[in-house]
Amino acid sequence: MNGGGSEEAAEAVAAAAAPVEAPLQLEWKFAQVFGERTAGEEVQEVDIISAIEFDRTGDHLATGDRGGRVVLFERTDTRDHGGNRRDLERMDFPINRHPEFRYKTEFQSHEPEFDYLKSLEIEEKINKIKWCQSANGALFLLSTNDKTIKFWKVQEKKVKKICDMNVDPAKAAGNGPLVGPSISTSSKPYTANGGCLDKPLGLSNDFSFPPGGVSSLHLPVVVVFALIYCLIETSLVPRCRRIYAHAHDYHINSISNNSDGETFISADDLRINLWNLEISNQSFNIVDVKPANMEDLTEVITSAEFHPTHCNMLAYSSSRGSIRLVDMRQSALCDSHSKLFEEQEVPGSRSFFTEIIASISDIKFAKDGRYILSRDYMTLKLWDINMDSGPVSTFQVHEYLRPKLCDLYENDSIFDKFECCLSGDGLRVATGSYSNLFRVFGCTDGSTEATTLEASKNPMRRQVQTPSRPSRSLGTLSRGFRRGADNSGADTNGNAFDFTTKLLHLAWHPTENSLACAASNSLYMYYA
Repeated sequence: MNGGGSEEAAEAVAAAAAPVEAPLQLEWKFAQVFGERTAGEEVQEVDIISAIEFDRTGDHLATGDRGGRVVLFERTDTRDHGGNRRDLERMDFPINRHPEFRYKTEFQSHEPEFDYLKSLEIEEKINKIKWCQSANGALFLLSTNDKTIKFWKVQEKKVKKICDMNVDPAKAAGNGPLVGPSISTSSKPYTANGGCLDKPLGLSNDFSFPPGGVSSLHLPVVVVFALIYCLIETSLVPRCRRIYAHAHDYHINSISNNSDGETFISADDLRINLWNLEISNQSFNIVDVKPANMEDLTEVITSAEFHPTHCNMLAYSSSRGSIRLVDMRQSALCDSHSKLFEEQEVPGSRSFFTEIIASISDIKFAKDGRYILSRDYMTLKLWDINMDSGPVSTFQVHEYLRPKLCDLYENDSIFDKFECCLSGDGLRVATGSYSNLFRVFGCTDGSTEATTLEASKNPMRRQVQTPSRPSRSLGTLSRGFRRGADNSGADTNGNAFDFTTKLLHLAWHPTENSLACAASNSLYMYYA
């Protein structure tokens, strides 16, 4: 018996040591577009999308624009059966070829304001949107502009009507259908609202009951209109539940929900504040990098996010390319980090642009919290929170821009802030680029996936061939590896890259290979 157990253990060890086969490269296809521009159509500044976010189920999608509006979309392909994709697969329900969304509602989240004390104009542009836990059929979300965070509740209100009255059914068309078997059949003429025409209006002393009395009295009944016609007729009502204001001296760049469902953080250039969702007039400053003398300021906070499962941990990035992991259990003011992630500078590679392009514009935790994805101007980097010696992977997004950094500095494009995202299974990462292009990389060992797609109805039109992944050696373990570089200034069709069109915002569906991308005022959706 011991011999058999040893053989099973040996087989298990061998299976664990066997190399994991890299997933196949995904073939991306166009799914939907909302707000598509016609050729030559001029885009209004207020219509440009500035934020995009899926909720945790993937059944709702929210976008914010520079005009301060929030637009909500809901998924429709699973609504008929009321389940998610995996549940439908188990029940053998037919599944559509891709997730389908429809417009749900929109509301004005922020208005332009003016700070008279600082003589500062506060624009209405939505910087970030974060979904909160839903309850009682209502949707909750946070939205923020540069200074003010708002907590919104969006709830469906069912339309109700009066539909059971003591009136002649032939004369009651104005009240809709009547419910109930007993309805007055008197031959007296009635108006649509039940009034009798053969007696004067108002109360009179000569009123008498009909011979034999009234057989039955029908009180008006308020019923849901949907119950009569077997349709769902609802009205969506957005309501601002709370406003979190006057807590940031600098522009808010990030908000993030905590896994405890009760708190969230907001970050500006120098501080990170902790809020309770139920308390809008008080916040706690947990990170403060402002020096006593502002001339000593060397870096600013660029992005911050809570750990997806540990409510005491958060990470924030800086303009010098570093990421700090913070444990709020250590102290009330978390100025000292528990871990620091940064890549060592290669000797002799420093230039005027080194610090500018090293600035991290966005960070995202993987779903399991083990990895952090960061985006700087030129690259995506994947960090293991258990290894602070350097990134485990580096992906070149648009290396062809390196010779053009002077031009990009002159027109301020070098300061563009691109977002990044990870797939729900953690196997792939994505980010945007110029010419409305976005890139998808496989991040598992052995994967050579590095796909370039265009935000259009034909995403594969500008497919760029990329070199295969270099083999990983012991010497590269500390600094990771680089992949996906393309050095040309034009695509495979010979089209020059357009630096005036940029894909800054995108989001990956939490459970499926589906991407939502914002190109100017248009929302494109793709599936694989």
